[in-house]
Amino acid sequence: MASVLIIHEVADFARWKAAFDQAEGLRRDAGELSYDLLRFDDDANNLVHFSEWTSLDAARAFFQSAQVAEIRRKAGVKEPQFCYLERLVSAHHR
Repeated sequence: MASVLIIHEVADFARWKAAFDQAEGLRRDAGELSYDLLRFDDDANNLVHFSEWTSLDAARAFFQSAQVAEIRRKAGVKEPQFCYLERLVSAHHR
């Protein structure tokens, strides 16, 4: 499974979340299969976006596109860190 981990600070969570929600169709059409959003417990504007993709090539093409860079800029994203990952093992304990 191809996964992407993005860690970034945003200027304003509500503004960023609105832009994120508006881009859901773009992400899905580009190959995003699922996502999780998390935030640091001591900073509501410091976020983690973890998503699974059809391929790492699809994810890179999406996140490196000029269109997505402009969406991030307008949403107030500060210096995102991208990690492109391949799953080795998955386990769920309940």
